[in-house]
Amino acid sequence: MDLKNKVALVTGGASGLGEATVRKVVALGGKAVIVDLAEDRARQLIADLGNTVLFAKADVTSEADVQGAVDLAVKELGGLHLAVNCAGIAIAQKVLSKRGIHDLNSFHKVLQVNLLGTFNVCRLAAAAMVNNEPNQHGERGVIINTASIAAFEGQIGQAAYSASKGGVIGMTLPLAREFAAYGIRVMTIVPGIFETPMFDSLPEEAKKALGAMVPFPPRLGYPEEYALMVQSIVENPMLNGSYIRLDGAIRMQPK
Repeated sequence: MDLKNKVALVTGGASGLGEATVRKVVALGGKAVIVDLAEDRARQLIADLGNTVLFAKADVTSEADVQGAVDLAVKELGGLHLAVNCAGIAIAQKVLSKRGIHDLNSFHKVLQVNLLGTFNVCRLAAAAMVNNEPNQHGERGVIINTASIAAFEGQIGQAAYSASKGGVIGMTLPLAREFAAYGIRVMTIVPGIFETPMFDSLPEEAKKALGAMVPFPPRLGYPEEYALMVQSIVENPMLNGSYIRLDGAIRMQPK
């Protein structure tokens, strides 16, 4: 699918991986709806990119919020062809520690945002995409979700985060199989350690130490490299129902 004149909905689109994706969509001649709670950052991005980008303040776990964002894309920008799920949260909490047992509410919240929120966007985006005219490949849309290498090599303290991202990978194939009848592809990107707002508070030396753990290139990933993978998936119709590790060959240690 060619992104020129196409419309993308990007959750977590105001910063990090999502922001880079929005910038890539616009650079390729597309339009985008930023779905985020960070209104100030989203407005700054819109001021930079222009009127081909709109903002929908939304909680991805809310059916009404996400439906409103989808409706905005369809009514104001002319449709919905790509949905990219970048919104997510992470916590570091041992199940058993000196501070007590893992808090059940925090585990639930991570699953709600990372897994249920991703599914919520998938289902509502797909419902809009079925109304698109298929292109020469029979495609009506593409959905790209974001997992994490923690789904495979979760570290101590990542039980909630790893479970949520493992769930995202697990639903990729069944969604792709179901949506195949409508010409909608589903893929999941599995990033390693990337330069995102999650690491903003770390000193530069700490970032370098993390980057040195990556075999090659020995650095943190750039959000632009994630966006480049989004472009590759969108443009290659045979990429469907699977996941792609984007991690520089890193394999995380237990802690």
